[in-house]
Formats: sequence, structure tokens, C-alpha cells
Amino acid sequence: MTFISVNMTEGTTAVEETPQAYRELGGRGLTSVMINREVPPECDPLGPENKLIFAPGLLSGTPLVNTSRISIGAKSPLTGGIKESNAGGTVAAALGKMGVDAVVIAGAVPEDALYILRIGPEGEVSLDPADAYRGMRTYTLVDHLMRTYGADSGIMCIGPAGEFKLASASIQTTDVDGRPCRAAGRGGLGAVMGAKGLKAIVVGTRVKVQKRVDDPDAFKASVKVFADAVKKNPFSGKTLREVGTAGLVGAVNAVGGFPCRNATKGVMDGWEKVTGEAMAETIKARGGKTSHMGCSQCIIHCSNEYVDETGAYMTSSLEYETIWSMGGMTGIDDLDTIARLDFLADDIGLDTINTGVAMGVAMDAGYTSFGDTKAALAMMTEIASGTAFGRVLGNGPAAVGRHFNHQRVPVVKNQSIAAYDPRAMPANGVTYATSPMGADHTAGNLVGSYLAGMLDHGDSQAQVTASRQAQVGMAALDCTGMCLLAGGAVSGEAGEAFYRMIAMRLGRPFDAQAYAALGRQVLKAEMEFNRKAGFTNTDDRLPGFFYEEKLSPNDHVFPISAEDLDSTLTPVLDK
Repeated sequence: MTFISVNMTEGTTAVEETPQAYRELGGRGLTSVMINREVPPECDPLGPENKLIFAPGLLSGTPLVNTSRISIGAKSPLTGGIKESNAGGTVAAALGKMGVDAVVIAGAVPEDALYILRIGPEGEVSLDPADAYRGMRTYTLVDHLMRTYGADSGIMCIGPAGEFKLASASIQTTDVDGRPCRAAGRGGLGAVMGAKGLKAIVVGTRVKVQKRVDDPDAFKASVKVFADAVKKNPFSGKTLREVGTAGLVGAVNAVGGFPCRNATKGVMDGWEKVTGEAMAETIKARGGKTSHMGCSQCIIHCSNEYVDETGAYMTSSLEYETIWSMGGMTGIDDLDTIARLDFLADDIGLDTINTGVAMGVAMDAGYTSFGDTKAALAMMTEIASGTAFGRVLGNGPAAVGRHFNHQRVPVVKNQSIAAYDPRAMPANGVTYATSPMGADHTAGNLVGSYLAGMLDHGDSQAQVTASRQAQVGMAALDCTGMCLLAGGAVSGEAGEAFYRMIAMRLGRPFDAQAYAALGRQVLKAEMEFNRKAGFTNTDDRLPGFFYEEKLSPNDHVFPISAEDLDSTLTPVLDK
């Protein structure tokens, strides 16, 4: 197993044996532990002391289904703390098959130089000049890179937002069809990549598979058990295939937890127009694809290909979080406009969540009215052009709030909340507040528990406990490269099969207790980094309006006390 180390200051690359300290870590575990150990907590996130780490999961590159997630870690220019951002596509599987545990980018280029990092299918590495690609949006860039390096390439890249070093800049990754429509969106890590002087990483995907486990036949038997569970699960095996994650739109509106018009309401006017079912009908009528394999080794096929009235490609995949951020938070109920905004975000290299919420804050502050589609599209153009106001928007909702002196800004640690209002789903609010990552929908999401009626809104301790357990579980899952949409299968017989596969990968016993310990190890490293970076308990709070403004239609406020928030992750630190 190897590390690929790149020093952008010196323009050097090296392929080295994975250090002993990181050999049993993967994905988020590797990025977070390494950042905590090797990145100065008070460094400038856009400076040479920060490191940008790309790590496939422990199980990426094995035959296990849905393990094509890659973790990207750094100190975040958005939150000022530690950050792991997670993306699908094709790169994680390719790196895993090569036996590459991590690609570590250190330093920063002198005099605004720009490079492509090429990793060939045999593990050969080079830094190639990229001046010809400066300023390119991601779709054009990928087209050029595919013609230069070959169509059998997986690509991670930045657009203009990353080159501008905007705090909402994403790192876009290619799907199985070679489109840069999978995003490591959260935390502004595209800005870190831009600051390093790296326009793209091109990875050869036609890889001769390295030996990853000692008993391939036993591993494949466990793969079958797990895959069967994923297929039989009603959500991952049916709902996601039929309507994708957008299937949540109707359900979350039904419980009054869909924050819209900058989190002033819990039910969106016209939500029926933007549901997964409405989207599927539109796609079918136009000849698009309602189900699509976007990531390597995926058996869920939650992706879609949204097309216009002529059948021409508009975006992939149109997902729940983007429908909410670009639609719910802005008051836009037109799927075509939302799809256009989604494409532009991918093309410019922007987090759709942070960007949509930033536009919603601007609308709430009086810049324009909610539902103004022309203004929303114009705002995206401003970001791409690098205008003064575009840079404000591209730096996220908190920057927009400061610009307009507007107080209703739904962020924690400067990062926007996701599509679950904490007043309706308090456990999600606990996660938003206490996660070292800032407000994040993948750090410990309890939406399923609320939709199933399993959490009592009035029971504060239950919300805290549920959030803690979810955060530990997600930290562990993110170490494996497993997609969270398949993570629901990690229970019962399939869960035991999952732990057996990790044991075979590590070459030592591994069980549910070890899995929980892994999650706690990751969270401890992240919390330790943030403390050293200057974070205190006061940073683990929601904005005041969530405690003060009742959310219609159920008139809830966020009910969790500061003391309960402070107790959320204390047991993690104590073990």
C-alpha cells in the first residue's frame, strides 16, 4: 500500500510506502487523523502549511458494492476547522485497486502557477503544466482532459470558484460517463485545491487490481450477503432507484421540516412541483433517465439524467439537497430552473447547498424577491465572473449576511444547514451544532427516524443520544468508502458480513465494537484539531432565530439546551 506525496512548492512527487500510523485507516479516518497530526491548527487554510488529502475508503477497490466514495480532507477556509468532504464517482475505486491509500498535497505553487496531477493506471505520477486550462469551467475542462489523457480517466477538478479561492468552492469528480457532476461540495476544499495551484487530478481507471484481501472467495461470499440486503431494503432497493433522493421532498414537507424561503417556513409553497415523483414524470416524458449508475460499483442507481424539453442533457443527478437549496430556500418551484442552477454549480465548481442558501439569504435581505428565477441565474453568473458581489455570494451565506447586515443566516461554524429544519427535527439540529464539520447533512442525519415516528420531539435526551450515535456511526462508515445510502444495510446478518470484510481487509479481527471505536477515534481527532484551532463550546450552537422564531406549520422552536448540546460528544471523548 502506498502514499502519493506531492509538494507543490518544490514541484516534486513521490510514491512511498504507507506510514505505519495510517495503515489501518481509510477515508475520513485517514484524512482527519493525518490533518490533526500534521497540519498546524492555526495555519492559513489557503497557505502552504495546510494539506489537502484524498483518501479512498478501506474497502474501496475491493469487490464490495457501493464503495466508490472518496474522502477529501483539509483545514477548511469556510469553517476554520477540520473538514472532510465526500464524493462519489470513479476515482476512489481506481485508487483503491492501485493500492493507493492517500494522495497528499502539501505546499503551494509559487507565482500563481497551475498544474495537473496525473496518476497513471500503474501508479506512475507526474505534474503537468495546466496554464492552458486556467479559468475553464469543469465540463469543458474534463472534455479537454479526456482527449489529452484518455477517456478511461477518473478526474477530480476545480472550476473558476476554486481558482478564485471562494469558500463555497467544490471539488468536482467525474461519474461513470465522464461528467464532472459528483461533488465534494462542503467546506470550500475547492479553494484549498486552487490555493495549492492544482487544477485537476487525472487518474487512470483501467487498473490491474492489487491484492486487497487474503481470502477473496470468503470476501465475495460476504459481498453477496451485503448486496442482497441493499437490494431488499425498501429505501435503497426501491425508492432511490425510482425517484432518487428527491423522494424525500414530499415526506419532509409532510412533517413540516423542509426549511424554505431562508428557513422562515417548514413547508414550501408549490412543493408538489418539485417532488421526486414530479421529477421522474418530467424525465420520463422527455426521454431522460430516471435511474442511472453514477458511481463505480453502485447497485442502487439513485442517480438520474435530467433533460430539457428537447431531450438534451441538463444535469445529473438532480438530488434532494439541491432541490431544497436551489428551490426551497430561494422560493423557486420550477424544476428546469433548479436543474439549470445545479448544472451551473457543478460547472463553476460550487457547493449547491452553501450557494443556494447564500442566494436565499440575499433574497431575504431584500436583494431581490423569493422566486426570482432570473435573479438566481444572474447571481450564478456573477460568481462565475468573479465580480465583487459574486465573490460575496461564493463565500457563502455568512458572507452574504455580513454584506447585507442581515441576521437570519442558517449556518453553524459558517457552514449552511442542510434540508432538515432543526426546529422540526431537533436531533439533526444537535448534529448541525456539535459536529466538528459544521452544519452537515452527512455527519449524522436522523431524517429516517423522524419520518418513521421513532423520535419524540419533546425528549431532549433522546435527540442528543440519537445524534451522538449517528455521528459515531457516520464517522466509521466514512472510513470504509461505503455510500451512506447503502449504509442502512449495516445491521443484522449484513452488518456482520460488513465487519467480516473489514477484518479481511485489515488482516485482524473486527466487529461492531471495533467499528464504534473507529468512529470515536475519528471524532476525537476532529474535535482535538478544532480545539487547538481555537473553537470552544460557544461555536457548537445554532443561530439564535432557531430558538426564537416558531416554524410553521407546527410552531416548533429548537428545544435543546446549551447544556445538552455540550454533553452530546462528551462520552465520545471519555471512551
